[in-house]
Amino acid sequence: MKKASLILLAILFSASAVFAQDGKEMKQRKSAHDTVKSANVTVTYGRPAKKGRSIFGGLVPYGEVWRTGADEATEITFKKDGMFGGKEVKAGTYTLFTIPEEGKWTIILNSQLKQWGSFGYDKIKDKDVLHVDAPITHGGKAVEKFTIEVKKSELLMEWDQTSVSVPMKF
Repeated sequence: MKKASLILLAILFSASAVFAQDGKEMKQRKSAHDTVKSANVTVTYGRPAKKGRSIFGGLVPYGEVWRTGADEATEITFKKDGMFGGKEVKAGTYTLFTIPEEGKWTIILNSQLKQWGSFGYDKIKDKDVLHVDAPITHGGKAVEKFTIEVKKSELLMEWDQTSVSVPMKF
């Protein structure tokens, strides 16, 4: 009986450690997550699915800051200084937010890490380090899950029938 109690206690302790971070309860992820890499860039993001929904201008409203994925806000790491959307960016890790519009997206790099969604963005917007605008393209086959690709000279974001490309140079 004593052994069974110890085993149960160990299981409960292990489970609580999985859901705790820095003494705070961590929110559970609801979407699949992915990390994509190139020689100079790494992006970690949540991959929400379309599931028959209207995405941009619907689930993701136009003109509002979006976490650029699901659950935790997307994080992007630049291994060395370079150009992102035609603007200088220093090596480091940033939170990647976007403001989708009908004809363009505003891409925001923010120095405040570990954000859950974009709900508290107004409190950290003074930590923005870069804003760039990128045109969107529509059409083609609908992409079911939000996807980010890191290519040699661009960051490509696609979901539903919307595609956004941000040029990069290192």
